[in-house]
Amino acid sequence: MALELAGKLQEMTLDKSARVFFCNSGAEANEAAIKIARLHRGRRIVAATGAFHGRTMGALSLTGQSSKRDAFKPLLPGVKHVKYGDIKALRRAVNKRTSMVILEPIMGEAGVVTPPSGYLKAARQICDANGALLAIDAVQTGMGRCGSWFGYEDEGIKPDLITIAKGLGGGLPLAAMITLGKTSDLFKAGSHGSTFGGNPVAAAAAIAVIDEIEKKKYLALNTVKGALIRNLISPIIGVEQVRGKGLLIGICVKENRAKQIAADMQSRGFLVNAANDDVIRIAPAYVVSERQIMSFVSAFNSSCEEIYRG
Repeated sequence: MALELAGKLQEMTLDKSARVFFCNSGAEANEAAIKIARLHRGRRIVAATGAFHGRTMGALSLTGQSSKRDAFKPLLPGVKHVKYGDIKALRRAVNKRTSMVILEPIMGEAGVVTPPSGYLKAARQICDANGALLAIDAVQTGMGRCGSWFGYEDEGIKPDLITIAKGLGGGLPLAAMITLGKTSDLFKAGSHGSTFGGNPVAAAAAIAVIDEIEKKKYLALNTVKGALIRNLISPIIGVEQVRGKGLLIGICVKENRAKQIAADMQSRGFLVNAANDDVIRIAPAYVVSERQIMSFVSAFNSSCEEIYRG
């Protein structure tokens, strides 16, 4: 099962040189990426302020959120965080001693923060100029949620590493680190391992997930449904901005009312997440219907009317 799944993931990257290491969570996949970075050049890694890459010690070192990091210091040395979406800041931070740059196509945990167009392409160019690896953390954006398999494809880049989890196993614990090109030569037998990574039950579930996404054409449908939600939510009172891609959506609200709105929406039967004080994050199931979308929008409108108009 694991070999069949690895073949499917390889096809999704459009790179026949791609190799797959299976594990159980996104944090584990990012830990494997750190080991690849060490084998490539050393310990210097550049990540983004506000990024989330997991809570294990290595992944936490990459995470750019002090609220999650500070209690567990000292963390891994050699990790530098720069402002997300700022090409100039990234260019200043990356040099010939940098082993890896790791970025999310969209920062989900930080509030569905989308970078400016061309950011990932510039990151690829900066890494190439300095001999650094470019790793894409697609744990939240992957498996079609943003309208493409990993969430970076519209930038026209080829990363050196991809990490995926969450939707991959269809609810079962499964994650993967995918290496592309020459990066695939860095891990040798025994370089890394995972007792339950790629177990047959989880791998079978992932194969079924991929088949269903392809059969039901969810890549295209997620793009359409996401655009519909963003267009309907944008005019509602209290909404400042709606950002995201596909079915990963961040609703920016005024007056730091996100937690209040999230609690009210839960009382109305809708599960939403206040990513912070002014952003509500929603990530609907791919099977969400237009009728369910309209029901959500109606409830969100009523919630905002009550909260902002009193």
